[in-house]
Amino acid sequence: MKNSVNIAVIPAYKPGMEMTDTVRELKEAGFEVIVVNDGSGNEFDHVFDIARELTTVVEHDVNKGKGEAIKTGIRYIREHYPEPYIIVTADADGQHKTKDIINVCNEAEANPDSLILGSRKFEGDVPLRSRVGNTITRTVYRISSGVKVFDTQTGLRAFSHHLSEQMLEISGSRYEYEMNVLMEMSGRSVPIKEVWIETVYLGDNSSSHFNTIKDAFRIYKEILKYSASSFMCFLADYGLFCALSLLTGSAVYSNIIARICSSLLNFGVNRKFVFCSETRFSSSALKYFCLAAVVLLLNTLILRALAGIGISAYLAKLMTELILFAFSYIMQQKFVFRKAKAAV
Repeated sequence: MKNSVNIAVIPAYKPGMEMTDTVRELKEAGFEVIVVNDGSGNEFDHVFDIARELTTVVEHDVNKGKGEAIKTGIRYIREHYPEPYIIVTADADGQHKTKDIINVCNEAEANPDSLILGSRKFEGDVPLRSRVGNTITRTVYRISSGVKVFDTQTGLRAFSHHLSEQMLEISGSRYEYEMNVLMEMSGRSVPIKEVWIETVYLGDNSSSHFNTIKDAFRIYKEILKYSASSFMCFLADYGLFCALSLLTGSAVYSNIIARICSSLLNFGVNRKFVFCSETRFSSSALKYFCLAAVVLLLNTLILRALAGIGISAYLAKLMTELILFAFSYIMQQKFVFRKAKAAV
């Protein structure tokens, strides 16, 4: 894109003076800057007064969360700035360097159909909870989406105006929004690219408002929903398998019948509650049952192979379901209930 404007959105909740330094540096670098005061309270008015002298400040009367603050900034840009433009989200705690913000914007301008992440290598003196948390989230995200991203928790992200509407459609009001963005964009086959940035933690990351338990639950909620759905259907599948095995004495035929019944249940639950698919029933049903046929074939082959080496049918069934769990999730997200790709 030529002659695009770089616009930074800074969601801010109870920020320190380092936020004003970030705003000042970005303005000097030629950026437009939108600061969103996410209900920080009167005691932080002095910080926002300084920011207001430098740039635009949009207010939330009460704290609505980082995700909602980002969306407010995007809405303001869509209403007040002509296209083309690049939007970059940066944290208010001073941990994103201006040179890195410029680099991710340049990458977004070169790839207007992509979401660009400013990814940290986590080198040097990094707080343990940040290092461990990102490793876990990175692994879970790769398993659930099939997309390799090194830094899933970075708040430095850039994208062109083409993706701004898609960003507003994604659910989530707090920290889970950023993970939902990655999940949704991978589901829509939007390319996700990474640019290496400097790893900066100030005061052992004490300025972070991330609640380890509550916000981690929000981040993993979508994956947990799938796990709960799969576990429920597994119980139905395994219970029917055991009952039929006792009646017929055939593990193979019992497995086939149990898989067919549990697949019908799994399709309905996942379509309505897990992936919230808006695809036509006939389209998603055809794809799902093609996948179910493949999974059934793999399930039967693995089950027979395990039973053939002397493992009991009941234990072999458990092992088979665990092996196929991640495969089924990825295929349902990427193939069966895949959302439409963002228009560019």
